[in-house]
Amino acid sequence: MITSTSNNRVKYVRALQNQAQERRASGEFVIEGIRLAEEAAGSGWPASLVFYTEDLNQRGRAVLPRLAAAGAQLEVVAPHVMKAASDTQNPQGLLVVLGKQDLELPANLDFALILDQLHDPGNLGSILRTAAAAGVGAVLLPPGTADPLAPKVLRAAMGAHFHLPVHTLAWPDLSKICTKHQLQIFLADAAAALAYTQADYRTPTAILIGSEAQGAGPQALQLPHTGVHIPMQPGNESLNAAAAAAVLIYETVRQRGMRQPHSGR
Repeated sequence: MITSTSNNRVKYVRALQNQAQERRASGEFVIEGIRLAEEAAGSGWPASLVFYTEDLNQRGRAVLPRLAAAGAQLEVVAPHVMKAASDTQNPQGLLVVLGKQDLELPANLDFALILDQLHDPGNLGSILRTAAAAGVGAVLLPPGTADPLAPKVLRAAMGAHFHLPVHTLAWPDLSKICTKHQLQIFLADAAAALAYTQADYRTPTAILIGSEAQGAGPQALQLPHTGVHIPMQPGNESLNAAAAAAVLIYETVRQRGMRQPHSGR
């Protein structure tokens, strides 16, 4: 059992939790909790290290052999060590270090999401969760957007990373993807003349969401695009980014007549 918070593995986990630079350099990141561990194991994601406490429940223990089969070394840790390694106030007793993977873009990408200058990790995670649920083909993140592997993003996304291609790209590469797949780009813009319900999303489409405070940045605005607004009652300036993304994503789904495999809550 690891009982010291000075243990090198504990220090490494903390660095992954706290530093985007460490995640980029190592190619690894951390998930916490039983549900995310089950999602990772079920998706065949490579794992290198697992911390768990002796009081981990039966459901949590059931996933340990699957994580070991994915390459993880299992380590029992004392509760105070788990708390030190965790990014949450009340750890569930299970923490996993995973290797970063970029899921391949669909060969015929016809529904993408571009998130520019989104700094709030909770908003980013919520949008990824919605995108995965709605069947978005890929999420493209230009420079300046929050790290998709940050702990708060991972928690809010609820396993979306294991099913949805999420690519961090330089602007030239992002633009090439849009051109290659002939994506028409719709920018959420409160000042746009066109209401979002009046746009046609049935052809290959990318929805562009900018930051809540400043909107899309200058490089995003250089992409050929059409602005659309979401009508609101007088006195309201805008929806937050996660809400605006959900509205536009599901209007696209509605227009295309996509059938969801089951209804959510």
